[in-house]
Amino acid sequence: MIETIQRAMVIAPHPDDEVLGCGGTIARLAAMGRHVEVVVATRGKPPRFDAAQVERVQAEAKRAHAVLGVARTHMLDFEAAALDRVPRAALNEGIAALVAESRPDTLFVPFPADLHFDHGLIFEAAMVAARPVGTHYPARILAYETVSETNWAAPYLTPAFQPHVFVDISEHLERKIEAFGCFESQVRAFPNERSFETLRALAQVRGSCVSRRAAEAFVLIREVA
Repeated sequence: MIETIQRAMVIAPHPDDEVLGCGGTIARLAAMGRHVEVVVATRGKPPRFDAAQVERVQAEAKRAHAVLGVARTHMLDFEAAALDRVPRAALNEGIAALVAESRPDTLFVPFPADLHFDHGLIFEAAMVAARPVGTHYPARILAYETVSETNWAAPYLTPAFQPHVFVDISEHLERKIEAFGCFESQVRAFPNERSFETLRALAQVRGSCVSRRAAEAFVLIREVA
């Protein structure tokens, strides 16, 4: 599957979601010479978020993307943890404009049942942007898992993340760990899930499911072949 990807776009609700969910896949695609863009849909705004901290996190994201080999980063201005107050049309249009401009063949999006409501709203906006209309739309949409969000949703009451696409990142796991390390303000000590140990362990577990040393797992939302 990954060999067929030429242009990928990763849509992240918040800075670091893209690295947590598919940093290894981004690194592998970049190493293959493929074009990868990242969209960070929201930014923190006062009074909930300190302006200096917001600037620091955005700078951390850009450093992480450089480590992974991201070709282009888009920072949108929707307010973090407040997407429920943003008109759906505005959110849809903001995501759709970038998808139309970049023309990715593959979209990586957050899992719709993640605990953080921003993730679900970004998923829906991405699906609107990727509607299979006309001749140019993403042929493949994959939902990634984000530690401390995907796995915290209420069991049995919301859809479970049951992956059936696995990308071997055995040769790129260390690059993912290095990229996450760029988020000095977000890294936590183990046993917090947002730790180096947890990311490494999850990649090893996902890899062992398919007899690989490390992998990232996805739910295939749609593929047009």
